[in-house]
Amino acid sequence: MQNIMDKCCDKCQHTPATPCKDYVLCRKQGPLCHEDENCRALRQKLLGQINLPPEAGDRQVLICAGTGCTSSGSPRLVQKLQEELAARGLAGRVQVKITGCHGFCEQGPLMIIEPKHTFYTRVTEEDIPEIVERDLLGDQTVEGRLYKDPQSGELAKTYQEVPFYARQKRLVLHNCGHINPEDIGDYIAQDGYLGLHKALFHMTPEQVIEEVKISGLRGRGGAGFPTGMKWSFVRQAPGDKKYVVCNADEGDPGAFMDRSVLEGDPHAVLEGMLICGYAVGADEGYIYVRAEYPLAIHRLKIAIAQAEECGLLGQNILNSGFNFTIKIKAGAGAFVCGEETALLTSIEGNRGMPRVRPPFPAQKGLWGKPTNLNNVETYANVPLILRQGGTKYAELGTEKSKGTKIFALTGKVNNTGLVEVPMGITMREIIFDIGGGIIGGKKFKAVQIGGPSGGCLPEEQLDLPVDYDSLTAAGAMMGSGGLVVMDETTCMVDVARFFLTFTQSESCGKCTPCREGTTRMLEILTRICNGEGKMEDIETLERLARVVKNTALCGLGQTCPNPILSTLRYFRDEYIAHIQDKRCPAGVCTALLTYRINPEKCKGCGKCARTCPAGAISGEKKQPHIIDPAKCIKCGSCVLGCKFEAIEKV
Repeated sequence: MQNIMDKCCDKCQHTPATPCKDYVLCRKQGPLCHEDENCRALRQKLLGQINLPPEAGDRQVLICAGTGCTSSGSPRLVQKLQEELAARGLAGRVQVKITGCHGFCEQGPLMIIEPKHTFYTRVTEEDIPEIVERDLLGDQTVEGRLYKDPQSGELAKTYQEVPFYARQKRLVLHNCGHINPEDIGDYIAQDGYLGLHKALFHMTPEQVIEEVKISGLRGRGGAGFPTGMKWSFVRQAPGDKKYVVCNADEGDPGAFMDRSVLEGDPHAVLEGMLICGYAVGADEGYIYVRAEYPLAIHRLKIAIAQAEECGLLGQNILNSGFNFTIKIKAGAGAFVCGEETALLTSIEGNRGMPRVRPPFPAQKGLWGKPTNLNNVETYANVPLILRQGGTKYAELGTEKSKGTKIFALTGKVNNTGLVEVPMGITMREIIFDIGGGIIGGKKFKAVQIGGPSGGCLPEEQLDLPVDYDSLTAAGAMMGSGGLVVMDETTCMVDVARFFLTFTQSESCGKCTPCREGTTRMLEILTRICNGEGKMEDIETLERLARVVKNTALCGLGQTCPNPILSTLRYFRDEYIAHIQDKRCPAGVCTALLTYRINPEKCKGCGKCARTCPAGAISGEKKQPHIIDPAKCIKCGSCVLGCKFEAIEKV
C-alpha cells in the first residue's frame, strides 16, 4: 500500500504541499480534493466501491467477528459461507466481510446482508446453505433466523427494526459491525482520518483544544473530567517531551465497552490519539491494554502497521511536519492499573501502584514528563468532534453531560449486549426499552452502574437521567459504563460483599485506608451474610466506608465503598433482616437457608438424589424424598435439577 501523500488526483492542480480546503483522503488512491467537479465524481466512484450499499445488485455479507460471536463460532460461519459461495459460483459476486461487535451479544453469532440490511441472529453452519439459496440467490428471507420480539412476537427483517437498536444513538459505535476493522480502507471510506487532516492543515493546536472544549466532551473513563481542559493543561505544561496515553485497561466485571471499540474500530482510537498528540505537543503515544484482550491487541497491531504504511503514523505525517508514534503495552490484568498513575508506573516497567497526586500526570506523568491520559471511548469521540464541529456535538446530551455513552448491559435482562445512548436518557429506557425488561418477567430490584466502584440504584431511581451529576447525587457514578441488572432474587447485602471481595483482592496495599479498611468492611459483610451480624455493625460499616472514601490514596480505594453506601441507603431493610431476623429476604445467603422438599409436589423421580453431591437426599422410588440437614451443603444443585419445583428454600 503506497503512502497516501505520494500523489494527488490528476484531475486538479492541487498538490500534497498545497491542498485545497476540502482536501480528503481516499482508499489507496492518494489524496483527492473536492474543489474540482471531476475530483468529486472520482471520489464518489471510489467510495462507492467500498461503502454500503454495494452497486449493481451485488451482495455483501457482514459477519460479526467480535470476541462474543467469535467464541460462538463465527469464524466457522465465514469459512462455511465462502465454501458455499465458491461451490455455487458466487465468490466474485458476494463479498464476505468480518466486522467488529454489532452489540446484540445475546443473539450472536450475527449476520447482516447488504444492501437490504437483512439481520440474522444465532446463525449456525447448518443455516448457511439455506441463507445462500433463499436470500442471496432467491431474494427471500430465512424467517427462522430473523429476530423475533419476545413481547409482540413480530419478526424484524432489518436491524433498524429491532427495538434493541432503534432506541440507541450510535456515534462512537457507528462503524462497529459495519466495517472490517482489519482494513484501513474501510475506515477511510467512512471519512476516517478526515478529522486528523482538518486539525493538521486547518487548525492550530489551540484551536483543536478549544473545539474539544466547545463540544463539552468529558472523560468516559469514570470521573468525567472535561477532556478539553485536561488537554489544555498538558499543552501549557513546560517541556519538550510529552506523551499521550490511552487507558484500555478495562477491569470492571462484566464490562466490555473499550474492548469492543478496539476490536471493531481501532483506527478511530488511533486517530483520536493523533489529534490529541498534535493538540498537546506530544510525539509519542502508548495504548495500555490488558493481555486478556488478545483480539483487541491483534487488531490494534494491524491498524498501527497499516497507518504507518499509509503515512498516517510515524514521521512527517501527511507531509505536515507532525511526528507521532504509538506503541502497545500489554498489562497483566491488575484492576488497580486502571488508575492513571498506577497505569503509568506499569508502563515504566514497575509494579503498578498509584502515586500521590499532585503532581498530576498533566504536569509530571510518564517518565516524569507531561502526559495526557484518556480512555478508549474518549479518544474515539474526538474524530467525530473534529469532523462535525464541537457545537454540533454539544447539541446531544444534557447541559453538563454532552454526547453519548456506551454501556455494557448485563445481568438479569433479556437483551444483554453493547448499547450507546444519548446522555440524559433514563435508566428505565435502557433496561426496559432497549434491554427488553427482566428475564422471566420477574420484578426489577436494582441496577449496579459503574462497576465495583459504582452504586446500586433501586426501582424508584429508574427515571433518573443518566448523566454524571445525577448519578453522583444518587450515590452512584457513571464509571466506565458497566450496567448490571438485578431482579427480585438478588440479595443486596451479598451484592455489596461480592463487589467488595473483588476490590479488596485487587487493592495494591500501598495505603492503609484501602488495605485495612476494605479487609475490615469485608469481614463485617461476611458476618452479616452468615447470620452473625450485630446492629452496631451497620454503623461501623458506614463509618469505615466514609473513612476509606475520604482518605484512600487512589480512585480504587476512594470509590470501593460505593456499593456498601448505596445498598445501605436504599436497601437498609435487608441488612436489618439479616441481623435481627437471621433471614435473607432474597433467599441467597446459604448460611441463612434450609432446603426442604414439599411432599405434595415431589413425585419421587429420584433426580434430586442423583444430583446431590453430598448424598443428603433419600427416599423410595415414586415416594416423597427428604433432605438430611446435617449432610446438606446448600449448593442448590437439587433445586436446579427438580422439574416439579418441589424443593423449597426456607
